[in-house]
Amino acid sequence: MSKAYLEITLQVSEQNRSQAGEVYAKFKQPFLDTVSGSKSKELLVREADVQVLHGFNTTACAENYLKSALFQNDIVRALTPYLIAEPEIRIYEAQ
Repeated sequence: MSKAYLEITLQVSEQNRSQAGEVYAKFKQPFLDTVSGSKSKELLVREADVQVLHGFNTTACAENYLKSALFQNDIVRALTPYLIAEPEIRIYEAQ
């Protein structure tokens, strides 16, 4: 069975990291409860940036999530004020 990961790298200033973390916390459970094929969601904080790593059953599930109302209307809107650059979005397939 293959798995997929969606990695979103966010450039967030240090003074706004706690607010970005609050957005992550607010939407973690709705993501796990409502997004088809979702398996996990982790926040990775590095000195240079913040990454959100999402686990899915398939790459199709990850692609569909990026088009979902939860992502487009809720999460993107909530994060936008804290971003200093466009997010980097990558989807990986694990065998």
